[in-house]
Amino acid sequence: MKKSLLLTALVCSSFTLYAQDKIKAEECFKKADYKCAEEQYTKLAEKEQIQKYQSEYYNSLGTAQRRLGKTALALKSYESAMKANPLSAPVYVNLASLSSQKGNKTKALEYIATGLKIDAENPEFYLTRSKIYDSQGKKDLALSDLKQILTFAPDNIYAKTGLANLKKNNGDLDGALKDYNQLISEKPESLLYNGRADVYLKMKKHKEALTDANKAISIDPKFSNSYVTKALVLFDTAKPKEGCENLDKAVSLGYEKAILADYYAKCAKK
Repeated sequence: MKKSLLLTALVCSSFTLYAQDKIKAEECFKKADYKCAEEQYTKLAEKEQIQKYQSEYYNSLGTAQRRLGKTALALKSYESAMKANPLSAPVYVNLASLSSQKGNKTKALEYIATGLKIDAENPEFYLTRSKIYDSQGKKDLALSDLKQILTFAPDNIYAKTGLANLKKNNGDLDGALKDYNQLISEKPESLLYNGRADVYLKMKKHKEALTDANKAISIDPKFSNSYVTKALVLFDTAKPKEGCENLDKAVSLGYEKAILADYYAKCAKK
């Protein structure tokens, strides 16, 4: 009887410590302390015996490493997540996104194709594939993917902004601006003000671009993309110091520094 009670106590104690580790990992991630998150998710992934949960921990680990600029390690973590649970759509989302970022568009498309077999109504697959098609000059396919999202998620704001961005990328700045104006009138969000700021930037309307970037930041001070857009406006108006400060702010909020390498080249070496 005593042994049984002791065993139960040990199991309960172990479960409590494990739960605390998970909570700490999640808190680290929310605070954008990705070094802490990396350490905690590494422990969780190595200790976990249930493959479904192990996959989730490796997936989170990969994202923490990605935010730290450790893309090679992030890829390995995502691959470990895939091995632990080959039917996890979120893992394929991350594998596709990172592969695309690293320039391996073919592999990214393969991950997307596999992921869509698991979850055919996951917007992330279509969004990533649309960006890939757009970069390859396959405008019709890019447009088709965004429209596909709206068939099962008609209010998806990323698909709607994606359609506006396609116009922007194809040089139809007036059309893109009109779309953003309409979207903002319906739902004024930081994402939309940031998107319109980028359109204004390409129009060389720096005052309007800066106003929208600041508006996006005021709505959501943790939206890292807005600081990147603001930095680009500042670079374009010969204010590199302020631009670099905004890049640093974006990175501190989780924006991947590796993506900003070309912009950081404009920053003076300390």
